[in-house]
Amino acid sequence: MDVQHIAAFSDGPHGGNPAGVVIGEHLPDNAQMQQLAATLGYSETVFAAPVADGAWRVRYFSPADEVPFCGHATIALGAALARQHGDGTFALVLNAARITVEGRRDPQAADGLMQAALQSPPTRSQPLDAASTAQTLALFGLAEADLDPRLPPARIHGGADHFLLALRDRTRLSAMHYDFEAGRELMQRAGLATIVLAHAETPQRFHVRNPFAGGGVYEDPATGAAAAALGGYLRDRGWPHGGSIAITQGEDMGVLCRLQADIGPNAGESVRVRGTARMMAA
Repeated sequence: MDVQHIAAFSDGPHGGNPAGVVIGEHLPDNAQMQQLAATLGYSETVFAAPVADGAWRVRYFSPADEVPFCGHATIALGAALARQHGDGTFALVLNAARITVEGRRDPQAADGLMQAALQSPPTRSQPLDAASTAQTLALFGLAEADLDPRLPPARIHGGADHFLLALRDRTRLSAMHYDFEAGRELMQRAGLATIVLAHAETPQRFHVRNPFAGGGVYEDPATGAAAAALGGYLRDRGWPHGGSIAITQGEDMGVLCRLQADIGPNAGESVRVRGTARMMAA
């Protein structure tokens, strides 16, 4: 398989979350896709093949399993499709949704940087039950007093499910640690893609970390699916997002990533998540 290595949500020519991108006439079989994702070791590898209506059939695999939706790999795919077919908007058929991704060359940037934006699947959120909140706090060694009361714990969705804990103190976010096996058990039992730990620096600027033990990765440097889910949750809460939020992620890992989420006014609608993509050496 011809694999492109693309870092999504980069800080210009630096940082970003690496993804493997495989575009072919047909999708490989499940075992081949899973084996390649495990070999690459990226948070996700995306596979795409054309279908009859001009769309692209897309599947995502982490090192441990298939996932229903991955934002950073979708951004990487948008960049790859634009490089192959020219700037444009591409229809994607996921396992349980149809979305689009835009890919465009950045004429102002050197080093072949691309701009990409996805429209997420529909979003939804609901309060997190007391037992799940207590288990998640215990996993990270946190207490109720560490939570930001403006943004209560929630189960959020934008193509995949996540637990959200908003922290009042940025230093508590920087100090994140957890037992990997305990985290994997909790995430798999709850059917989560990641757990979102977030800090609101301002109403429009967030710092985020995403443990991804369920996918076989301790922490995801940038998580577009969670950004979409967070945007939907903020809309549901009536948060003063002003139509868009900037998310900084990966900085505590030394891999700076920048995401922008554009939030429309209608409950449940998709969120547009955008950022820069850069090609990586194989």
